[in-house]
Amino acid sequence: MKQKLLASIFYFLPHHAISWLMFKGSRIRFVPVKNLIISIYTHLNPVKMHEAIEEDMFAYESLNAFFTRALKPESRPFEQNEAHWLCPVDGSVSQAQAIKNGRIFQAKGHDYSLMELLAGDEKLADTFKDGHFATLYLSPRDYHRIHMPTDGTLKSMRYVPGRLFSVAQFTVNHIPRLFARNERVICYFETEQGPMVMVLVGAINVSAMETIWHGPITSEAKKIKYFDYSDKNIQLKRGEEMGRFNLGSTVIVLATGRMGMDKSIYAEAEIKLGQCLAVPAN
Repeated sequence: MKQKLLASIFYFLPHHAISWLMFKGSRIRFVPVKNLIISIYTHLNPVKMHEAIEEDMFAYESLNAFFTRALKPESRPFEQNEAHWLCPVDGSVSQAQAIKNGRIFQAKGHDYSLMELLAGDEKLADTFKDGHFATLYLSPRDYHRIHMPTDGTLKSMRYVPGRLFSVAQFTVNHIPRLFARNERVICYFETEQGPMVMVLVGAINVSAMETIWHGPITSEAKKIKYFDYSDKNIQLKRGEEMGRFNLGSTVIVLATGRMGMDKSIYAEAEIKLGQCLAVPAN
């Protein structure tokens, strides 16, 4: 009951105003203030600085630069089997299951349609209706760059404005259709293992999302924006960075029936970038 009451508060919060303030605050470069913000942040969210290329937290020019810090390559070894998809982020598994009758399981008592997650794209929804999904949550202490599970050619991207509900587990458990209501960026790739979609889901305090081919994508837009890359030949390699969250959120990976989630990918499991996410279906 307590968690349900806490979750209900998010219906009334000014999501975008709070996130705008975070956008500004996370980019303060005045050293005394910036260092104080980083000190408070790391006290609340312990970070493993020995994994970062720059281990001195105060060497970063802003909280946002610290938050999107690069890691030492050796700290995240990649699964060696090229036929296996890599986990694209650090974090934990919210849910990972088969997509049933075009619906995605969110939490006990809650699911949502693939169609609404994909902003009404009927053709794309039909492609994944018998596939699998993994919803991957990034906490504030996690590494926040997003990498490619496999080699892929970018075909399209769609920006969808929406709410910015928290994506912490207590809100996921109690706010219906949360991931289909929040702001999100839908990236569609063609791969050797079939079509793949990566949905970057915004959340409160996520001051911006960005991809390497577009740059920052903020919540200023009020309408759905579609970007066609079918003639651009944008190819990304397995393990290559594809985007990042400027403060934390969630990634949803969609695969067709040609791929199934690895046995290590199950609800509440801790995950690391580079471990096996999905394997070819039998």
